[in-house]
Amino acid sequence: MSSSPGIKPREHVDMVYISIETAIALASVLGNVLVVLVVCVNRALRNATFSFIVSLAVADIAVGILVIPLAIIISLGFNIQFYTCLFLSCLLLIITQSSILSLLAIAIDRYLRVKIPTRYSTIVTQGRAYVAVCLCWILSFLTGLVPMIGWNNHDAQRNLSGSSDFVCNFTNVMRMDYMVYFNFFGWVVLPLSIMIALYVEIFRVIRRQLNRRAEATCDGDRYYRKELKLAKSLALVVFLFAVCWLPIHIMNCIDFFCPKCQVPKFAMYVGIFMSHVNSALNPMVYAFRIKRFRVTLIKITRRCMCCKPPEPTPCPTSTPALTEKVDVN
Repeated sequence: MSSSPGIKPREHVDMVYISIETAIALASVLGNVLVVLVVCVNRALRNATFSFIVSLAVADIAVGILVIPLAIIISLGFNIQFYTCLFLSCLLLIITQSSILSLLAIAIDRYLRVKIPTRYSTIVTQGRAYVAVCLCWILSFLTGLVPMIGWNNHDAQRNLSGSSDFVCNFTNVMRMDYMVYFNFFGWVVLPLSIMIALYVEIFRVIRRQLNRRAEATCDGDRYYRKELKLAKSLALVVFLFAVCWLPIHIMNCIDFFCPKCQVPKFAMYVGIFMSHVNSALNPMVYAFRIKRFRVTLIKITRRCMCCKPPEPTPCPTSTPALTEKVDVN
């Protein structure tokens, strides 16, 4: 009964960790597959903004299918070769980078839409949006694979790096100066700061335009009110990203700048959970905050789960020119 007091608690913690991670993975995959399906079904959502939202959803699907299983493998400390473990760790960083770059692309897109509404459709075309999505993923791969070309702990683990006794752990292969200076300060704090500045400017421009048109009822007033509502929803996505990802990065900073400070393993698990939960939260924001998305999602649910045919979409009553002018998400 008491011959192995340290094994059973460890096994219990691992089982709880794996169970929670599995639930998060399922929720993330299901929710974000629905996001992609909604955009594919509703033609009104096939624009530049939702191209970036689909890119973000694909990254969140990858979190459920790839990142969380890899995080479980790495956390359990399996014995594999050094560079295999390093490559698996780099995949985690690639998905994170693609998420934050997609959020940055969304913020830039919304900024252009309210700053230059008359020229927006000629500057931000669907083709250019696809190119921007591809660039986000290419840049994510390049920055995420930087440890593979030398910025890693290979020298510190030289004696065990080629041995089958090497325990695969994120901190064993990844250097903390890379995680803090390059990954956190360079590719998390800086993009988040830019996004905050862009959304502040977006809200300022929209408020100014609405105040100018306070006494008039026109298409411009409707345009900026819808833009304000969508900007609030997308700013909430950025806020949730920051809340969910900053704890784990702050703990990395503590580990790097204060080596004597011990971060509790429970706190580290909570930080990992929060970073993964973020992928499951985004579809909820879209569903509750964006009406077109919510209506399409309800139609899909009725058709696929309740075996009910989708309700016909009412024909637009406005003229084509007016629809083009106030076409917002």
